[in-house]
Amino acid sequence: MMGLMAGEETRTMTPPTGRGAAAHDAGKPGGAATRAWTMRLLVLGIVLSALNLRPAITSLGALLEEVRDGLGMSGSVAGLLTSVPPLCFAVFGVMAPRLARRFGAGAVVCAGMAAIATGLLVRPYAGGTAGFLAGSALALMGIAVSNVLMPVIVKHWFPDRVGSMTGLYSMALALGTALAAAVTVPLTDTLGGSWQTGLALWAGLAVAAVLPWLPFVRGRATPPGAGEEHAGATQTPGPASPSASAEHARGEAPRLRMTRSRTAWALAVFFGLQATAAYITMGWMAQIFRDAGVPAGTAGLLLAVTMVMGVPLAFVIPRLATRLPHQGPIVLALGVCGLAGYAGLYLAPAAGAWAWAVLLGVANCAFPLALTMVGMRARTGQGVARLSAFAQSTGYLISIPGPLLVGVLYQHSGGWGLPIALMSALMIPQMAVGFLAGRDRTVEDEAAR
Repeated sequence: MMGLMAGEETRTMTPPTGRGAAAHDAGKPGGAATRAWTMRLLVLGIVLSALNLRPAITSLGALLEEVRDGLGMSGSVAGLLTSVPPLCFAVFGVMAPRLARRFGAGAVVCAGMAAIATGLLVRPYAGGTAGFLAGSALALMGIAVSNVLMPVIVKHWFPDRVGSMTGLYSMALALGTALAAAVTVPLTDTLGGSWQTGLALWAGLAVAAVLPWLPFVRGRATPPGAGEEHAGATQTPGPASPSASAEHARGEAPRLRMTRSRTAWALAVFFGLQATAAYITMGWMAQIFRDAGVPAGTAGLLLAVTMVMGVPLAFVIPRLATRLPHQGPIVLALGVCGLAGYAGLYLAPAAGAWAWAVLLGVANCAFPLALTMVGMRARTGQGVARLSAFAQSTGYLISIPGPLLVGVLYQHSGGWGLPIALMSALMIPQMAVGFLAGRDRTVEDEAAR
């Protein structure tokens, strides 16, 4: 994959683009080699960053019972803890385009990886629930800004490969998610059985992700479309209408108001409902299996199976989605898998555990599909940046009550019947709005002002 990307015309975080870039650099000694190495470093940075976007959450899910016992948490407080990720993603994600405009996307992602490393290292030893929440929030802040900027970076640097590059980092994200779910419990046991050590060890992966972005920090460059007031910025649009091309040629871009776009709202609600399902799964599925009599290590492996399903499918689904005029059928297929998985969890959680884990893993691939649709529902870098920030921030706000409500229902009902019924009920509107978001439309046509 890195070799395929090496031909892209990229030198710094704000290079010339298109045919002009090729002519600009053709006669420079070492220009092609510099571009190739820069592109390889950029792809490495994207992959390592994606690997770090979920271990902070799934490593906690695997050890949630130990953390609850160690910190004296009730079920309701644990539900609040599982709601912290979407809250942080909503609050901090909306800041990402402005930060990228001021400091450059590379610098923001680099700082995000550093925040993840620091938060993961600090939270197990901060002392008490409040300290644990503060450390988690710091790590999740770094994840939030990186979440928003990844589609922007892909749209800018790989405008003709949105599907394949979205699939690459979605696959890496799924791999990191599954890895943390699978190995956290056995590594914790190997390192002495301390849940603090088991959670803190993931800081090392985040430190590694800082390194590829360091060369991009000093440029303080702005990715096109990172902010709506970026006058004169070079943009790398996707397929554009004649009017959009004319505006681009004049250095003008339509100011977008996402709240006017039905497509943006459909995508935001779809993003929020799939995030609700994902964070309930990451935070509570291992506990569902443990309460059904499945050993802790096996429950962690089952969660890992759910997450690892996204490794191949996160690469296949975005590529398939970019070739279809309407992504609604994919949304419906994933939703049916989710409903079947929830039915299995309710009827026979232990007997069919592996089958339910696979089905819910397929359903969770709504996340890479949503990211792909963010890149497809806008024509320009500015549109993708605005849509990504709106859809993710609004979506994560929508997802906040879900994990918390599951914790409350679990504690007060004494079982998993009501929480699973809630999960199943939420899948129906997710399928409906996802079908609407999959229509072949762009936000520039609906939200320009």
